[in-house]
Amino acid sequence: MSRVTPLIIACALFMENLDSTVIATALPRIAQSMGEDPLRLSLAMTSYMLALAVFLPVSGWMADRFGARTVFASAIGVFTLGSVACGLSNGLAELVAARIVQGLGGAMMVPVGRLILLRTVPKGELVRAMARMTLPALVGPALGPLVGGAITTYASWRWIFFINVPIGMIGIGLVLALIPNLKDEQRDPFDARGFVWSALALAAFMFGFENVGRDLLPPAAVAGLLAVALLATLAYFRHARRVVRPVLDPSLFRLPTYRASVLGGTLFRIGIGAVPFLMPVMLQIGFGLTAFESGALTFAGAAGALTMKALAGPILRRAGFRRVLMLNALISGAVLASYGAFRPDTPHLLILFALLVGGFFRSLQFTGLNSLAYAEVPQPMTSRANTLASVMQQLSLSLGVAVGATALHLTTQWMGGGMGGGSGALTPAAFVPAFLAVGLMACLSSLFFWRLPADAGAEISGHRSRRIAASPAVGRDDGREVDEHADRAAAGKAAALSDAAD
Repeated sequence: MSRVTPLIIACALFMENLDSTVIATALPRIAQSMGEDPLRLSLAMTSYMLALAVFLPVSGWMADRFGARTVFASAIGVFTLGSVACGLSNGLAELVAARIVQGLGGAMMVPVGRLILLRTVPKGELVRAMARMTLPALVGPALGPLVGGAITTYASWRWIFFINVPIGMIGIGLVLALIPNLKDEQRDPFDARGFVWSALALAAFMFGFENVGRDLLPPAAVAGLLAVALLATLAYFRHARRVVRPVLDPSLFRLPTYRASVLGGTLFRIGIGAVPFLMPVMLQIGFGLTAFESGALTFAGAAGALTMKALAGPILRRAGFRRVLMLNALISGAVLASYGAFRPDTPHLLILFALLVGGFFRSLQFTGLNSLAYAEVPQPMTSRANTLASVMQQLSLSLGVAVGATALHLTTQWMGGGMGGGSGALTPAAFVPAFLAVGLMACLSSLFFWRLPADAGAEISGHRSRRIAASPAVGRDDGREVDEHADRAAAGKAAALSDAAD
């Protein structure tokens, strides 16, 4: 069972990760099919990620209340039904609603799947089981652009959603047959009021921000949404101070490493989160490439991320979190901004190389961020820390898509094209300000790591500053051997902590 369970969970995660990447490549073709402006279709991506962020805090409580097997199988079913609804959609409103249903299912799959693994696999086999489970999180994004591009170019974009049906049905059957229905009889009461306030704040903020400077909603409605978001946020913080276990615990930000990782990571992910939207739109509409040609280029980012996974641990052990996160944020931001220099006549090999390099450094940053977050978190607060970090990750990636789409919209208006001109207004030059803006955001995230001590998170990374290394306590040869062994183990732990997070 300890070998079968990770593979069953991996199938569900593969379906979710593949789906979240194929839609980015297919977005321009979907917009053309529906007669919509491509920038408006960004709602199809942000609505899904917003639903993930909103419903993630509910997943653990539901698994304890109704049983992990029941919730996991139901999540796969909801995700599959949402996929069918996406494939049958004929308009933007229908597609957004279906993507929200998909997001509801996806929000339950990942954390509940991880919970099943933790409760069914012996501790001695946990690392190997986690590796089996998280492999789809790495392979899915690499295959997504290629699969999405091929289906969209040579068949119909609707099949990128319909292919989830057989995978989902097989997954449900395996879960019901082979996974026990684990429950926690001593579960904490669910913070329903906090969930309502946080969900209202996240939804109002995202939909309000998504429409800033657009023509989708009147300015008064946009202002009203942002005002509701502010009031709901204030109400939530007031509520969180009065309960013992709030659904999202803001007291975690008192921990310096957690604060730097989550807040700095949020700004970094906003920049990175724009790429899956901006790049396919630029290649297909700005450069005139097919969806398959676009996917054959953009998969390089995921390939670069795969390459980094084996190197992240040694790099963090040698240089430490502070130095790596500061320098790597600047490198990643510069590479991201350079994408704006691509033109239709840019050699495809150069584009491939740039995307490969970007994925390489992006993966290193994600590994560092996801590992550093738990350096100071006490064991009883790990679950709450994971929930808050996961919600912030999804929110920031959703914001990245919204920032990229808004920057493109404002640029086309400033250049005189306006949105009435449709996709013809999206010339290659229109993407330059958007990539510069998100690249700058990624660079600015380095400021959050400036004030961290040089040995921040050393117990996870295995990094030893010169001051610590020179102390008498580690001066003996046998001590160095033990320390080096601990360092390698800590570095491995750092890499393992990050695999399933981004």
